[in-house]
Amino acid sequence: MKRLAGLSALALIISSTSGCAWVWGDDGYFRDRGSDYLNERQTAPMQVPPNVEAKRLDPLLPVPNQIADSTATVEGFEVPRPQALQATAESSPFSLQKSGESRWLVAQQAPAEVWPVARQFFEDNGFRIAEERPQTGEFSTAWQRFDELSTTMASRLSSRVAGVEPDSETRVRVRVEPGVQRNTSEIFVVSAERPAGSQVDIPFPSRTGNASLEAALLDEMLANLARSAEQGGSVSLLAARDFDAPSRVSLNEDGNGNPLLNLGADFDRAWSGIGRALEAGDVRIDDLNRTLGVYYINLAEGAKKPEEKPGLIGRVFGSEPDQEEIDARAERYQVRLTRVGDAVQVSVEKDLNTVAPADVARRILGIIQDNLG
Repeated sequence: MKRLAGLSALALIISSTSGCAWVWGDDGYFRDRGSDYLNERQTAPMQVPPNVEAKRLDPLLPVPNQIADSTATVEGFEVPRPQALQATAESSPFSLQKSGESRWLVAQQAPAEVWPVARQFFEDNGFRIAEERPQTGEFSTAWQRFDELSTTMASRLSSRVAGVEPDSETRVRVRVEPGVQRNTSEIFVVSAERPAGSQVDIPFPSRTGNASLEAALLDEMLANLARSAEQGGSVSLLAARDFDAPSRVSLNEDGNGNPLLNLGADFDRAWSGIGRALEAGDVRIDDLNRTLGVYYINLAEGAKKPEEKPGLIGRVFGSEPDQEEIDARAERYQVRLTRVGDAVQVSVEKDLNTVAPADVARRILGIIQDNLG
């Protein structure tokens, strides 16, 4: 039945392109109506009865006075083409945000893409990476004086940063977090200082250390990231996997024998990693709810690939399944993430009140486990 409808639609397309006058002609159903307004006449304004009190009615679209008479040129009139819009430069995928004394960068890219570029920026400018934790999106630099950095960076910081003693040492911590919107990132920088010669390991403040230093670093990083985006910087798959891969993954069972996947990661990294693992495992994600920590999946369909769309002939002849067919063969489940202390547990449910069969849950969790590391 569906293929018959497709053939009928194709026949209609062919017949409509055969030059039928009743379809495309001057009096045809699909004739050009672009000049119809030239033949319209102006009617008298609406009149209100004299015994009715009402505010003045002005025409919504008044015809301007002293317009050229087009009646003599109706036959050869052509509507002028609109002026071409001026091309505008694409907005940068990176922006600087401010709230009081706090400043941070927002990137229209996933954290796994931003992490290696941000880290490379600090290394290229002479900072020594002392510690890094990809699972939490953080890295920190060693204690250094400004004159130990690259010449360009040392010069810019010395001219912009106030309140830093010449021989004092500084270190910074950079944190890359998932943004509010999906596939965005937020980059935070906080600094700590200590007097020259001191061996005290001063901890990082909770929010802001030296505001002018952090602002200068963010400005420099913003310019660097923008240049990297213009040059089409690439991201390695290994870096993406390392960024949100949990430190440990174990598949076991709860007290009722239901399979559970335990991830040694915070919720943000676990959420990002689970989504990536499902897509890598060719599992269709129909919907998601980050607030509830739920991915809604369909095992009967492969992962969505927007770039692979059927052409016109494929759609006409029914090679693309309709929603009714998809619903008929659907195998829908819910992958739920639950915070447990410093870790995350992943379970599979049929719906809100029903756990998935053990063999199905173990199969889904196995796909996730295989594609996480």
